[in-house]
Amino acid sequence: METTTTPSQARPKRRRQQGTAAILLQFLGSMNLAITLLVVVAIASIIGTIIQQNQPYPDYLLKFGPFWFEVFAKLGLYDVYSAVWYLFMLTFLVVSTSVCLWRNTPVMIKDMQRYREHQQERSLRAFSNKREWSTSLDAAEVERIGAQALQRHRFRFRRKSHGDARLLAGMTGRTNRLGYVFTHLSIVVICIGGLIDGNLLLKFREWTGQLQIETRNIPVSQIDESSRLPVTRGAFRGNVNIPEGRSAGVVFLDLKDGYVVQDLPFRLHVEEFRVEHYDTGEPRSFESDVILTAPELDAPIHQTIRVNHPLVYEGYAIYQASFGDGGSQLGLRAWPLRGEDRDPWELEGEVLQAQSVEIGGREYRLELEDFELFNVRPTEEAQTRRDVRNVGPSFTFRLRAPTGEAREYHNFMLPVEVRGRQFFLSGVRSSPQEDFRYLHLPADSRGRPDTFLSFYNSLQDQDALRTASERAAEATLAEYGLGDSGLVPQVALSARDLVRRLLEEDLPSVLHYLEQSMMERQVPEDRREMLMTFSRLAMERTLWEVYEAARGDGDLRPVSDADDDGQAFFRDSLAALSAMDLYAAPVFLQLTDFDQVQATGLMIARAPGQPIVYLGSGLLTLGILLMFYVSHRRAWCWIKPRPGGGTELLLAGANQRDPLGFQRSFGALADELDARIKAAEVAAGHRRD
Repeated sequence: METTTTPSQARPKRRRQQGTAAILLQFLGSMNLAITLLVVVAIASIIGTIIQQNQPYPDYLLKFGPFWFEVFAKLGLYDVYSAVWYLFMLTFLVVSTSVCLWRNTPVMIKDMQRYREHQQERSLRAFSNKREWSTSLDAAEVERIGAQALQRHRFRFRRKSHGDARLLAGMTGRTNRLGYVFTHLSIVVICIGGLIDGNLLLKFREWTGQLQIETRNIPVSQIDESSRLPVTRGAFRGNVNIPEGRSAGVVFLDLKDGYVVQDLPFRLHVEEFRVEHYDTGEPRSFESDVILTAPELDAPIHQTIRVNHPLVYEGYAIYQASFGDGGSQLGLRAWPLRGEDRDPWELEGEVLQAQSVEIGGREYRLELEDFELFNVRPTEEAQTRRDVRNVGPSFTFRLRAPTGEAREYHNFMLPVEVRGRQFFLSGVRSSPQEDFRYLHLPADSRGRPDTFLSFYNSLQDQDALRTASERAAEATLAEYGLGDSGLVPQVALSARDLVRRLLEEDLPSVLHYLEQSMMERQVPEDRREMLMTFSRLAMERTLWEVYEAARGDGDLRPVSDADDDGQAFFRDSLAALSAMDLYAAPVFLQLTDFDQVQATGLMIARAPGQPIVYLGSGLLTLGILLMFYVSHRRAWCWIKPRPGGGTELLLAGANQRDPLGFQRSFGALADELDARIKAAEVAAGHRRD
């Protein structure tokens, strides 16, 4: 007895026979996987565009805060294009798309070569786009007319006999199928280029511990070999600052919280660096005259590098990226703020260098970090981004205590106008994650900080303060009619105590202290206000006495009798005194002179995968053009003789992607066939006549 197997019974059996490799290939070549990977890579690329890549970790910490900094660091968002997960996604996308190409390209190529000349009349009549004619012309003439019409509409065709019937199978726009192939191939090519430029060798050395990240700010000659990369043909992107008149043969690659050094097969010497500024001080353009020397060159290469005009040599692109200080010589006046020494002294320093200085009997390390000739700041009435002003030169330095702790300072050379008054600004912060808080030191009539600093130093002199407080106590008691009361020592001591509190805290704290002391001594409320006014007046007169002595003019007028400028300067000085404790510096450094040395900031990159990415982009563009602007159309002419004479013609056509557009083009083809048949019939009728 013969048994049969139904399709529903056979299907599970075929699934069981499908091997693991076939299932894996089907998964890798699936459209869903490819789209998912493309979306992930696209999102990662967007993140890599929004978050500036390969910046120093302290910059990210300052921008995002401790929590999000750690989250983004673990996700590798600070170097997205070299992150393990991103490179894995690219590799997986290459494999998936390659499998898809391997499976579907032969089908596409075969479809381009198939004219489908085996179509039958029944199947052609089932097409939605069809048209029929019955003519007295013979089959040969109709076939000739059909061939001419197809050629006129750029159809390639083949003839096929089906018994006594003839079939013209036409096809046009077959390169549309290449669009699918090129589009998928472009993804593979672009991803391969991205993997090449992902610097896999550097990542491998980092993962295996062969490469150590350097975090210290030390000369290149002192960097260990484990933190250096030899000359390589791989991809990298780094930066180097070269002062005028100096050269370099390395580039620094930012990596996590430090850097590594990449050796170059050439040296760059900077002849001159030029920068032009607008009237406001903002940089307008900058460029570098460089000389490139290499062992294989017969003569050095001289070229000027500008923004968007790099020097390209042997696959290395050298861009003008930034500029900064290259070791300017600074003349400084140091005003001691602590200890017994009150006299300022002169010193010289070089930016990017450090030196030891003795302040108040302790040795500090002075690290000059930067010098800026122009400082563009918004005006006080700024309403737009154009409302700016140049406030002149400034320098940044760190003062490191013997214990290793350091504060960073930013001092301006010239006084800056604030609310109509002139101040010397000195910013201070404990770490790069903080913003500078600026101390405002009032400028005297000569535009110097000398008067205030002499005033502040005099307040540190106990003998001068004692003398000033006694004179102030005498004047205050005399004003209240108590000149012979013998209270001068007590009032002078109280005034000195209030001055000390003012230097350590601020004026509101002093007033709060006075009020609390009155309450503790149970002073009646009707006398409390008078005693507070008396104590404040004694303190202010003590300060004024010291201030007048610091000015050196011998004018002992009370504050109320001083000129307006003197009163304003005195009020500004009191505000600055209240902030001196927060300034927490043993010295104030005043910039008196400078000899600027500029350095050009060059970005040097090597991207061997770049031509491959360009090739992939070209393939992608070509593929999209073929897919969207080339229509793959098919048309068939079924020509069959009639038993009683004449011929029947059936025209059918198909287009899967653009049915509406094809309907119009098919109508044009049918109309032309109709016109040609009628013309042939008329011509044949005339010949018969």
